[in-house]
Formats: sequence, C-alpha cells, structure tokens
Amino acid sequence: MISNSLFDNTENAFKLKTDSELERAYFLFRMIANEPLVKIGTVVTKFALNVHLPVEGLIRSTVFDHFCGGVNEDDCMPVVDKMFEVGVSSVLDYSVEGKEGKDQLDASMNKVNKLTYFAEHKEAMPFSVFKPSGFGRFELWQKVTEGIELYDDEVKEWQRLIDRYEKVSKAAYDTGVTLLIDAEETWMQGAADTLCEQMMEKYNKDRVVVFNTLQCYCWDRLDYLKVEHAKAKEKGYKLGFKIVRGAYLEKENERAGEMGYKTPMCGSKKETDDNFNAIMEYMFDHLDVISIFLGTHNEESTFLAMKIMEEKNINRKDPRVWFGQLYGMSDHISYNLASEGYNVAKYVPFGPVKDVMPYLIRRAEENTSVSGQTNRELSLLKKEKERRKI
Repeated sequence: MISNSLFDNTENAFKLKTDSELERAYFLFRMIANEPLVKIGTVVTKFALNVHLPVEGLIRSTVFDHFCGGVNEDDCMPVVDKMFEVGVSSVLDYSVEGKEGKDQLDASMNKVNKLTYFAEHKEAMPFSVFKPSGFGRFELWQKVTEGIELYDDEVKEWQRLIDRYEKVSKAAYDTGVTLLIDAEETWMQGAADTLCEQMMEKYNKDRVVVFNTLQCYCWDRLDYLKVEHAKAKEKGYKLGFKIVRGAYLEKENERAGEMGYKTPMCGSKKETDDNFNAIMEYMFDHLDVISIFLGTHNEESTFLAMKIMEEKNINRKDPRVWFGQLYGMSDHISYNLASEGYNVAKYVPFGPVKDVMPYLIRRAEENTSVSGQTNRELSLLKKEKERRKI
C-alpha cells in the first residue's frame, strides 16, 4: 500500500540537487509565481537576445540549466547518468522550434534519428521524441487535416513529410527504442493522428514502437481512443499513447471563438481531469493492446494510476506502463515514484540557448498560469531547505 504522504518526501525528491541548485530552484519558482514579472522578463529576454546582448551566460546559469539538460546530447549525459543511478530514465528532447524550410526539417529528422541510434545502447534512454511540426510545415499539416486540395509542390512536400516519419519509425524499430510523437493544435492534429496511426499499424506488431499523444483537455479523445482500439484489435497491432492534459488551451479557445465553431476543449479544469482519468482507466483495462505513458504533474492522477496498478496486480516494472514528468519540474513525483520501483522518465530538453528560449518561455508561462502547482513546488523546496539546516 502506497502512503498518501509519498510525494511529501523532499529528501528523496531533491537528493540530486546541491544546496546551490536547491536555492536556484527556489528563486526561479518564486519568480515564476509572479505573473507580471514573467511577462516583463519574457519581453526583456526576447529583446536582449534579438539585439545580441551578452545575456546567454546569465540565462544558461539560471533558467536554462534548471529546465534543460544541455546544449547538445553529449552535454546532457552527466544529467542522464545521474538520474538513472536513482532509477529515473531520460527522454532527450531536442527543443528547437519554429523551423520550416526543407533543409531545417530534414535536419530535425536527422537529429531524431541520431538521438535514436545514440540511445540504442543506453539503458537510461529508452525513448526518442519529436513534434509533428518539426517534420513538416504547420500550414501543410493544417491543409491536410482540413481536406484542402494540395498544390503539386505541396503533394511532393507531403510525401517528404511521410518519408521523414517512415525513417524515424524504422530507426526506432531497428534499435529497440520507443518513439514518442507529441501532439499539437487541434486544427493540424487530424493529419498527424492519421500518419501516426499508419506508423503504428506498420511497426507495432510485436512490440509498441510508436506512441501517439492524447491531449485530454480535448473532450473527444476518449471516443477517439476507443475507435483506434477497435481498429488495432481488428488488424492485429498494438497501440501506444502518451496522455497529457494539454498545452494550447488559450489558443484553442480563442480560435474557436474567432471562427465561430464549438471549442474542442473541455469546459473546465475538473472536466479535463475527469477526462484524463477516464482515458487512463480505459487504457489500464486494455493493457493487452494499449501501452501507456502517463505524462502528468498531477498528484491525484498519479495516485489513481498507482491504485489501479495495485488493484489489477500490475507489476510496477511492467514495460507497458511509464510515468513521465518534465526535467526541472515535479521532482517530488518523479523521484519518489522511482524509489517505489515504478518506470519513470524525465523529458530532458536540450539545444542551443537562443533556440530553446521559446520552450523556456512557455514553461515559465504555463507554470505562472497553474498557480497551485507552482505553490506546491515552492512549499516543497522550502521544506527541503529547512530540513537541510537541521
């Protein structure tokens, strides 16, 4: 039986942090808790980088080093190795965004392939990951999702995008690594889902090679999951899904309002939580076909997953069930879960400091909007600081 106080164990949660790293984390989350400060800091940081002011060193030593593993994959290895010593695996995430040219998209694919082969002989790195918009222009995804006829050059562009998916899926299949494909805005996600389904049907015969992502703030995701489950049973392949709550709520609601269609978002935080838990429970009921990656910083959902595993007598090391959190966040969940023997992985973003700034800014803004989570981080960091003084 797991104690309800499991996630209050700060000694375990922050055992990898030095005193100075603990102080830095406390300072950063105090800043993030201040919404006006985050907005001002975001504007100032963007300006400083755009006019080439010498601020990269300051960024690197503060927010970058807290939320990112390094500037390249080799730079990340001390972080990867240190976490694996205490049972936490890593998902190296090349978090460079906003590239759309053919050469840039090919470079993104080559980076994912390189990381996949890099992970082949590293037990600490069971996953590879990418975003659909890293492999194709957003507008192309949107046109295919909306069923708009493509121009001749776009038909060729779409085929190149399919080829990129094919290459990275084949690399994951060949190396024994598992490929996580992130989800994005709903108005491009339909085409991304369809392409991911094709990769799962082709490569998920003997094991789950390819995972799609379900953003549970979308009210239709449980129905979608059930349809995909029926297809997989009929055609004889396995499914893998990472489930998250979602990352584009304000943008989704604004677009729905502007364009006059029903929002695809759940009506409240509670509805999103209920949807997440219902999807998770459905997946646990069908582990014979569906493997799960629970991407959550929510303690209640995590406890529910642990309870289900206990009731169903699912081994904590069952390779079909993983828990995941972002590097630099929710260490009280990650490290305490790992200490209890569950499969846990941290998403570890990396890339050149300037190129990773959009990711870091989004992290700061998301933490600001979820005040309860930021306050929880602060209270645990404060508790650990006081414990170390004794």
